[in-house]
Amino acid sequence: MSREDLIQATGAVEKILGGGRYQIGLDTGQTVTAQLSGRMRRFRIRVIPGDRVQVGLSPYDPTHGFITFRLREGQSGPDSGPGSGPGPR
Repeated sequence: MSREDLIQATGAVEKILGGGRYQIGLDTGQTVTAQLSGRMRRFRIRVIPGDRVQVGLSPYDPTHGFITFRLREGQSGPDSGPGSGPGPR
């Protein structure tokens, strides 16, 4: 399944489960199980309980997904930082 096929959701890490899995509480109130995406493992991005993350959920099983991005404090999405959009020319 490609990255574009995943349903994007935002939530907070509630608990670290065994085997590299995390329990994520989504903003919609659902609880899902997710693991780090390959790119986050490759660059050794650390995720701890309380972190806000973006999760890509499978359309076939929306209770499992991949953590695709760790949000910074006050950030609402991966494209909402400084220098992310078209600026003055």
